[in-house]
Amino acid sequence: METKHVYETGIIGNCSFLAHVHKNTNIAWLCWPRFDSTFIFGSLLDEKKGGEFSILPASTYSSHQYYLENTNVLCTEITCENGRYRVTDFAPRFHQYERFFKPLMLIRKIEPLEGQPRVRVKCEPVGEYGKTKLRAHRGSNHIEYHGSDDKVRLTTNIPVTYVFEEAYFVLNETKYLVLTYGQPLEAPLVSTSENFLRETTAYWRVWIKHSSIAGFYQPYVIRSALTLKIHQYEDTGAIIAASTTSLPESDGSGRNWDYRYCWLRDTFYVISALNHIGHFEEMEHYFNYVADISVSEDFRYQPLYRIDGGSKLHEVILDHLDGYKGNKPVRVGNQAYEHIQNDIYGQVMISLMPLYTDHRFVFRERKDSDKWIKTVLSKIERTIDEKDAGIWEFRNFANTHCYSNLFQWAGCSAAMKMAKTIGNKQLEEKALYLMQKAAAHIESCYDPKRKVYTNATGSSHLDASTLQLIMMNYLDPASQRARDHLKALESELRTPQGLFYRYLHADDFGKPKTTFLICAFWYVEALACVGRLEEAIREFENLLQFSNHLMLFSEDVDELNGSQWGNFPQAYSHVGLMNAAYRIAMKLDRPVF
Repeated sequence: METKHVYETGIIGNCSFLAHVHKNTNIAWLCWPRFDSTFIFGSLLDEKKGGEFSILPASTYSSHQYYLENTNVLCTEITCENGRYRVTDFAPRFHQYERFFKPLMLIRKIEPLEGQPRVRVKCEPVGEYGKTKLRAHRGSNHIEYHGSDDKVRLTTNIPVTYVFEEAYFVLNETKYLVLTYGQPLEAPLVSTSENFLRETTAYWRVWIKHSSIAGFYQPYVIRSALTLKIHQYEDTGAIIAASTTSLPESDGSGRNWDYRYCWLRDTFYVISALNHIGHFEEMEHYFNYVADISVSEDFRYQPLYRIDGGSKLHEVILDHLDGYKGNKPVRVGNQAYEHIQNDIYGQVMISLMPLYTDHRFVFRERKDSDKWIKTVLSKIERTIDEKDAGIWEFRNFANTHCYSNLFQWAGCSAAMKMAKTIGNKQLEEKALYLMQKAAAHIESCYDPKRKVYTNATGSSHLDASTLQLIMMNYLDPASQRARDHLKALESELRTPQGLFYRYLHADDFGKPKTTFLICAFWYVEALACVGRLEEAIREFENLLQFSNHLMLFSEDVDELNGSQWGNFPQAYSHVGLMNAAYRIAMKLDRPVF
């Protein structure tokens, strides 16, 4: 394994589930039946207890992994002493019977390319996060695994004896492996697999053709868009931060979190990214998810929710798992759901604004407009003077955070525009009053000697989240104050490698040891905003080296060796890339295709 890119997996998915395929062909991560369910395969967190689903030769080998262009279909080519073969992995997704077909089904196609490679298929699914191995029962053309909540079945045209006994065999023709949860494959194996592969490939390529992607580093934006898409749980519309849990932010840090949930604090960034590429269906699914939560929440939003909108995410430590590279604890659930985080209300308000200001959405479909705006404004009013945990979810202390008040300010600005659209003067005046109140809190964070906004009232610490003061147009990007603020942040938080720390002061776990990738993309956007366009392009290009071999980005990057850390791939790192690329493209007047 290379030192630089420690996360040597690609992901496949169909908006029902996500799976990680390692360069060694193993399914290193797969949770069924939902994103936040127990893993069926989880060697990312424990190589012994995580199960295995690999297709490997008897001899030493080399591996080359790539996506079929403009798809989420992943190919892994293995070269060994007896020949070469390709494993094509995908999750079926295509339009059928006036809806999307997206079953809990993983298909693996194994093709001989050269020679006569001898391979072994090993399939050992587990249950209860690795506490139990599922019991294998052989059928005529399948193996059924018992011990989970529903049927797990492997259907194949490989002799079942070879798979059951994990015996090596000569791969002299194309073979198929179809793993299902719940409903097994009852249709013909070969023709069905080939049809599903053809239809899934076509679906993803049409999806990309229907995307509006500017002509600036398109391949990276396309891969990021495809990555973001399969992080949406289509059944409810929720978009999760990552498909994994407990991949540490840095080695030995203890910062191991479960990210398989939907953070409302990231709503604005996600909506912006989807808007930029013109995917309104995904936006509307997400709107509906947020709307359902808003109806059920009386006074306060949580920072994050389950993909079904559920509010309880009790954090449990799984002591029986070793953790990624021995990094414990392994956590399921996330205690951050209990935190007070007051930027959320502004995030929700901004996310609703396109429904009122973008004429591509039919206005008359928006019901109870006055009620919606009034409800969210009242939440802002009740929390605007309250200290909170901030965007980084500090666990043991609260402050009046600049970032939280910025989004309350921005949310009130959005509410004013929406109130004007529907002609409600009273709501417009209330939004203006709260907007001014939020601005006063923001200004209390200004340090006139250093010419910079600190992270919180009465604090001397700097925080990359305040880059958003420029991007959200609280500070006029053309103003000297914006330029001074940016210079102060980059002088303290930017590394010589062009990476960016969230902050450098100690928190509940000490000082951060790795940089936060989305902050580096925010920095790129801020540079473009203030007119430092050549630098923005240079910084953007520099960040591309920190992806893995498939253009997939993690949450955190170690400045010393460029290694990837944190849950992976991180949807919001990809959102950061998409938004930064769009910002630069617009400044360059590059066409959107």
